[in-house]
Order: sequence, then C-alpha cells, then structure tokens
Amino acid sequence: MKTAVIICNGEFPRKEYPRLLIKEADHIICCDAALQTYLRHCNTIFGKVREPDIVIGDMDSLSLSLREKYKDRIIHDTDQETNDQTKAFNLVISRFRDLDAIHIIGAIGKRVDHSIGNLSLLMEYARNYDLEGMGISVDMVYDYGSAFAITGSMELHCGKGRKISLFSPDNSLRIRSSGLEWPTDNVVFDNWWKATLNRSTEDIVRLELSHRSIALILID
Repeated sequence: MKTAVIICNGEFPRKEYPRLLIKEADHIICCDAALQTYLRHCNTIFGKVREPDIVIGDMDSLSLSLREKYKDRIIHDTDQETNDQTKAFNLVISRFRDLDAIHIIGAIGKRVDHSIGNLSLLMEYARNYDLEGMGISVDMVYDYGSAFAITGSMELHCGKGRKISLFSPDNSLRIRSSGLEWPTDNVVFDNWWKATLNRSTEDIVRLELSHRSIALILID
C-alpha cells in the first residue's frame, strides 16, 4: 500500500497514529512554512532528518534560508484561488499515480477559519476527482480524530461507541442511517450542527444518500 502525506501548517500532531502515518509514508509533501514545523519533529519521528519530497505553496511564509536550502524541491505556486493544501493535493493526484491513500496532517488548529476551510475542502476534492474510481482514500487526521468525504452511500466499519458527526452543504440531501444512536433520516442539512455529536451503536454504520452529493464525516 503506497501512501502520501500532506503536511499543513496547523497543529502538528503529538499522538502516535498521525505520526505513524508520516513515518510510513512513501511521499511527504510540505505546504510552505509547514516545512519548518516538519523539520523540527523529524528526529523524533524517524530518528534522523528525512527530507520531504516536495515543498509547495506561494512561499509567503517560508524563511529565505529554507527557500535556498530546499530550492531543488520547491514548487512556487502563486495561484490565489487555491490554498496551499489544495495546491499540494492537486500536485499529489497528478504526480503520484500509484497511491492507495492520501493523509492530510496538520490542517487543524491555530485558526478556526483555517480549520473549517481545510475540512470543507475534503468535499471539494471528492467532488472534483473520482477518488473511488482511482482507488485512492483521502482523509484528514489529527490528534483527536479524522475526517473524510463521501459522495454516495457507504458502510462505515467503525465499531460501537464512536463519536460521529455528519455535515453537508446540500440541503436537498437526505441521509438514511442505521447503527447510529440518533438516526439522520429526517435531517435537513441547512446548518452545520444538524447531524453532529452522534454515536455509533453498532460495529457498522450504514449511510444511504438520497442522491449523489457530497458530505463530510468526522469520527473520533
């Protein structure tokens, strides 16, 4: 299984699982100044410095010394219509064709607006790419959970007692559920809180979407 990790400049993880994803990644891509944070934690994760494969962004927050040192792997992208996370994601999709998974690390924390925006972009990626057809799973992993987007009905093999929240920008979408403490069948997705703070009551949670759309799942 081949994986790529995109490291953003939010809160760098302290817990074992997200750090393990970094350690086992085949490709590491840093977003702009996230390079500085990543380098500070390299020795703890790898026992040595492991150079990132690529550093991408508008380079508005990366020090001149690091820009010079890593100039051979920096991609300077000044597009203001996309953030550095999206620049990195689009690059990974186009360059690394044999991936099974993309994990986005460090996208949460420091600023609430950045966190919300970065989470919502998971739905954009699912809408813009046929990730299922490409055989690539994409998630955002942080110290207290993970998030991923769906575009159709699915089964979530999560185990009992997991905290689960659902979001969608599509207020015409209905999601029938089984295995949740509070069924979502009648939820109208016209505000962010509407299907949050739920809990799995079965090992498998089943979600049936009324039509192909986009939704975001957060799980602890």
